[in-house]
Amino acid sequence: MPRPITPVSAFLALAAFLTIMPTSPAAPAVSTSPLGSRVFSWEKLVARTTPNGERRDVANHPTPTLAVFECHITTLNPGRASHAPHRHPQEEFIIVKEGQLEVHLNDQTQEAGPGSVFFYASNDAHAVRNIGTTRATYWVINLATPTTHNPAAHLRNPTRPSGVFDWAKLTAVPTKVGERRDVLKGSTATMANLTCHVTTVKVGEAAHGAHRHPDDEIVIVKEGTLEITINGETQRAGAGSVVFFASNDLHGMRNGGDTPASYYVIRMITSATPKVVPSAAK
Repeated sequence: MPRPITPVSAFLALAAFLTIMPTSPAAPAVSTSPLGSRVFSWEKLVARTTPNGERRDVANHPTPTLAVFECHITTLNPGRASHAPHRHPQEEFIIVKEGQLEVHLNDQTQEAGPGSVFFYASNDAHAVRNIGTTRATYWVINLATPTTHNPAAHLRNPTRPSGVFDWAKLTAVPTKVGERRDVLKGSTATMANLTCHVTTVKVGEAAHGAHRHPDDEIVIVKEGTLEITINGETQRAGAGSVVFFASNDLHGMRNGGDTPASYYVIRMITSATPKVVPSAAK
């Protein structure tokens, strides 16, 4: 459980964040071109050296249902922090690839290791710090919707608050083809519905057949190798890769490797999400 910070420890924690070197360079400017379905292979992502470690930029685009989908991968050297605790209106996910992080969330701290998921609701104070002896790497996903920068349009009573989801505490439920771990589900200040789960599939298996849906979908490959099919074309995505499925594109995934494959699935419904799959796309 998160442990409350005393006034002294709060000062020391904040000082630790503020005295480290500056955060990594800012993300590239938002593209004006909507992002279509695409695989971002880990091997092709360029690592840029930063004062605190490394940064790999993935995407910074509008999508069919999001004003901006921004994703990058941060690597922190031991003892380094992402930045001082800060707030922003867009919702954010962090998924830990490797290493041990201390999570700052609204005046509480909690430790979390590989596989863990952090969700930061709109305008909640947050930051992370590498408290391990080796490098820590994590995916960062920022989700801005058509209402993110319009506080008057925010949902007043969202059901999904910020949270830290420790991988070790996620319940694995057996399925016909592997396992499933549910992480979160509910409404947020800017989204009608946000869900995240982790699917594990056995060699040669798929969680389901190729299909379409109106909402955008983000997939993060935790381990193993996936065969990704988008509108009839297939490519492979290994551990670390990021996959984006745009609204109503035909897509499917199967384990194309020789070991079990696990991947995170994030789906969001916003005010811009189509209500149904267009009949022409069925």
